[in-house]
Amino acid sequence: MRAIWKGAVSFGLVSIAVKLYSATEEKDIRFHQVHRTDGGRIKYQRTCSVDGEVVSYDDIAKGYDIGGGEMVILTDEDFADLPLSTSRAIDVLEFVPAEQIDPILFAKAYYLEPEGQAAKPYVLLRDALRDADRVAIVKIAIRQREQLATLRVRDDVLVLNTMMWPDEVRTPEFGFLDDDIETRPAELAMASSLIDSMAGSFKPDEFTDNYRAALQEVIDAKVEGREVVQPEEAEEAPAAAIDLMAALKASVERARQARGEDQKPSGGTGEASPPAKKATAPRKKAAPAKKAAPAKSTTARKATSAAKATKKSA
Repeated sequence: MRAIWKGAVSFGLVSIAVKLYSATEEKDIRFHQVHRTDGGRIKYQRTCSVDGEVVSYDDIAKGYDIGGGEMVILTDEDFADLPLSTSRAIDVLEFVPAEQIDPILFAKAYYLEPEGQAAKPYVLLRDALRDADRVAIVKIAIRQREQLATLRVRDDVLVLNTMMWPDEVRTPEFGFLDDDIETRPAELAMASSLIDSMAGSFKPDEFTDNYRAALQEVIDAKVEGREVVQPEEAEEAPAAAIDLMAALKASVERARQARGEDQKPSGGTGEASPPAKKATAPRKKAAPAKKAAPAKSTTARKATSAAKATKKSA
């Protein structure tokens, strides 16, 4: 990993020199725009919309559109005069319980590594945060932008999570929020049962990006000159409007089957098999009929033997 920022964590009168590293990376498969016929890379030029001239990086400035076709141009000198007191510091503002922070505020995660002789105070802050079961609210300036962030402990390393400012979180304004929608107790109970049947412990390693894996297989096949045949998956057509309770019950049963749990008798299919076994009347009637035939032949044999004995005695 390569450090993207160097500075210090200001913890009271203690200063902890640290390096900042990106804690995450996207695994998306990236493509280049190329010419379809020869594979040549497509290049773009920066041109001015006024005179059509190609503009170099040295002649590019930042402009703020104030409307009406007017633009305010800001130079590097304008940005240099801004009061970024945290340009090389991570100022700890306060320590708060982690559950008080809405996850919607989190933006990007970074690892902090102690630099030089800062390992001892680094470990001290780490252990103190863990013992207090709190996170530190801090301010940091990255790439000329001041950001709110948190410091917390993960795998014995301090992790900095940048956050959105409160005014950057949109307020949901949806029509259904003004509607008077009520849920029946039976529906709520069944929904709770569905949640219980699907409850588990989150293990990130159990989840994979199937689309990325399939796309990588297509790319590998292209490189090796072979054809990829993807099996057709039967897609379930979205059902029309159905009874909510019926859908919940079916969902609970499917979740239990997926977990390999025994199904509770529902009074239907669960109790249908025993009566089916008892309903063997035709075979019971046929059995005595078969036994009756041998009985008649035995009587006949006895009669024949008696007649022979009478003849001999005569």
